[in-house]
Amino acid sequence: MDFQIPNTLAKQIANYLAERIMTGQIKPGERLQEATTATELKVSRASVKEALYTLERWHLIEITPRRGASATKLDAAHASELYDVYMHLLIMLAQRLCERWREEDKTALLSAVGHVTEQMQRKDANITAIVEASFEVMDVCCQVVGNPYLTEALTNFKPAVSRAYYLSADRYRQDLDRTGHFFTNLKKAILARDAGESEALVADFGAHQKALIQQALASSA
Repeated sequence: MDFQIPNTLAKQIANYLAERIMTGQIKPGERLQEATTATELKVSRASVKEALYTLERWHLIEITPRRGASATKLDAAHASELYDVYMHLLIMLAQRLCERWREEDKTALLSAVGHVTEQMQRKDANITAIVEASFEVMDVCCQVVGNPYLTEALTNFKPAVSRAYYLSADRYRQDLDRTGHFFTNLKKAILARDAGESEALVADFGAHQKALIQQALASSA
């Protein structure tokens, strides 16, 4: 990714550094120096500092007194903790969606689910495209539910979850059939307003995905 200075400078710096962390170019535990980053990108230290606060909110870095910023750890144990919280938020989203969707929301919901399943069925299935399409489903669901606090919490988890997927891409790619069935069954449960079934589907799928990510990270340790 080539760095380009846009109007929202701090956000673009955050996106640039986030991609490097998610794809492993910046390793877990590696320090991010404000001055070095500012010099590399030809931007002010103030903009870098603001970007680092955004990365901390996205769970990609830790900022500690006197030590500065460093990329968060992502071993099997940390991934498990991350996924536990993320899945509970998704369960809440599915429950609220069952309660609140209206007939005029169906087109957007079905289109988003259709897009992600289409990405999975491609012969040249691209993990990045699939993860992005999965987040599109989540974004549409958040819009329908209309809870700004839940939306913010889930949005802040996106980069950290994406990072886990990238690091376990091979295992995730082998599991696309199960992922496709999950989205299909969840769609049916939500349209039937079956909150209990929706919760069970998300919990089961989340446990399975967490196990895959743990296995991938443990084997690469």
